[in-house]
Amino acid sequence: MGLKLKFRWNGHACFDIENQETGKKLIIDPFLEGNPVAKLKKDEVKADVVVVTHGHSDHVGDAPYISIKNKAPLVTMVELAWILGEKNEGLQIHDINFSGSVEVGGIKITAVPALHSSSYDGMYAGNPGGMILDFNGFKVYHAGDTGVFSDMELIGKMYKPDVALLPIGGHYTMSPHEALKAVELINPKMAIPMHYNTFPAIKQDPLLFKSLVEKSTKTKVMIPEIGSEFIIDPKDLN
Repeated sequence: MGLKLKFRWNGHACFDIENQETGKKLIIDPFLEGNPVAKLKKDEVKADVVVVTHGHSDHVGDAPYISIKNKAPLVTMVELAWILGEKNEGLQIHDINFSGSVEVGGIKITAVPALHSSSYDGMYAGNPGGMILDFNGFKVYHAGDTGVFSDMELIGKMYKPDVALLPIGGHYTMSPHEALKAVELINPKMAIPMHYNTFPAIKQDPLLFKSLVEKSTKTKVMIPEIGSEFIIDPKDLN
């Protein structure tokens, strides 16, 4: 059959991704309860690993609950990992930092920088990050919350992500115009916008992002519907 990934966008920055070859499932930044656009409920989530990019509540979300319920390790930046471990008895934690990696269920997760901030429950929660999710050579870059920064070019050259999940909401992160520059620096085969239209402050038109990117680069843009599942086959990206 060959390696294929099944994605579902759950609104905001939350995606769940399944390696269809192995059946292993990952969920990242699972902000579900309290998310006005999410259709997935935290009790419905099945996951083998939970990943969190940084300490803001709209990214940590239901991660500890989902991790404990599924007996799935939670992977996040080191200081946030310590905080969550102290606050949630029974939570399995993998703490990583920039350029550090851990492998869970055959999925290699590597932390890379993001240009943002990070705090949790009134505490400093370390640096924000993006995450390279390596599914046996098929690489997905979840940028977390970030502004555009020149080291995105290094991320692109070192990790060569096939798919980049990029925030476009503006206000707290990049808007479509800055995200275009991010695509130019990263050079993924496909870009998928996220972190927009959850709240009025981050209202954006994803079609503008698609138009800007596909007019200026060779990167394809996919705009998923919230709650919809879609399959990406690496062969389709060549």
